[in-house]
Amino acid sequence: MDKLVSLAKRRGFVFQSSEVYGGLGSVWDYGPLGVELKRNIKERWWQAMVHSRDDIEGLDAAILMHPKVWEASGHVAGFTDPLVDCKVCKGRFRADKLGDARCPQKPSKVPGEHSACELTEPRLFNLMFKTFMGPMEETAAVVYLRPETAQGIYVNYLNVLNSTRQKIPFGIAQIGKAFRNEITPGNFIFRTREFEQMEMQFFVAPGNDEEWFERWRELRMSWHHALGLSPDKLRWHRHGDGELAHYAKAAYDIEYQFPFGWQEIEGIHNRTDFDLGRHQAASGKKLEYFEQATGARYLPYIVETSAGADRVTLTVLADAYREEEVEGELRVVLGLHPAIAPIKAAVMPLTKKDGLPEVAEQLYRELRRRTPAFYDDGG
Repeated sequence: MDKLVSLAKRRGFVFQSSEVYGGLGSVWDYGPLGVELKRNIKERWWQAMVHSRDDIEGLDAAILMHPKVWEASGHVAGFTDPLVDCKVCKGRFRADKLGDARCPQKPSKVPGEHSACELTEPRLFNLMFKTFMGPMEETAAVVYLRPETAQGIYVNYLNVLNSTRQKIPFGIAQIGKAFRNEITPGNFIFRTREFEQMEMQFFVAPGNDEEWFERWRELRMSWHHALGLSPDKLRWHRHGDGELAHYAKAAYDIEYQFPFGWQEIEGIHNRTDFDLGRHQAASGKKLEYFEQATGARYLPYIVETSAGADRVTLTVLADAYREEEVEGELRVVLGLHPAIAPIKAAVMPLTKKDGLPEVAEQLYRELRRRTPAFYDDGG
């Protein structure tokens, strides 16, 4: 993993944020190549989820939302992780992820294993970033940075339905920033406090949810395969009864085998009518769907696909990383899929004689009008 992080900085994919001031922990900036790679991944997702389908509409909801949205969704009361402190080293760790953490004083040990460790009892820590809207820092002015993009879709469900010709089943897709005050971020851009989600919420009639759930499972895994990811490094993880979120009827994660182990890069969830039901009850606004053909009224069930743009970017980089030996020298190569590669063509004249540089530069200019290209006359 260290080699990949080094390459990412050296080649302009990802930089430590605020590096001239010593950096800010687990906050990253995308460089010239990184921003193009991530943008290509997002555009490929948008093409698959919106532009190539008649039954999905796009949305760009605000990051700041009415605080009642987060009260109704359960985030204010329940969006928490169990936190423990070490009284000796002053480190803070997720109580349910101690096996993934390391003791700051004894990196070979997990927190609590070292005899000098003294961990507190777990307490719940809310992951939402809180701020204030307007000049007064008072309770009435509290707002939150959204911890997910999904709620912006749910509260706009009627707006999209009424302003388009869509009928159930249909979906709403969104790409946008989300923020979580993670206790233990890490593994480069895998787990950060500021990240970008690519989410789609698909609204279906109750009783059809399981069929659509399986259909979206198949479609989403196929999308990752189409990125050129190694099939043997992708797998499904089914959430058992003890893992299922309170809102979920079923959930599967698409996992990738990173250098630091198997980890989730996308989740597919059957959320039932939980979300619309909560917002209908809290807002007093009827969110039921009226089916003209049958005269039935019902709250739609929701099948969610939720991928992290940063995690998929890291997955692509990790999967593309190669070390090759050429004439006794080791070189690093990124075997990126052409559709998402930040540069599609390179023009490099090998001599400065016979007008070749002029011809090469003209070729480069023509290429640039059609595709991202790179020019180097250094020889």
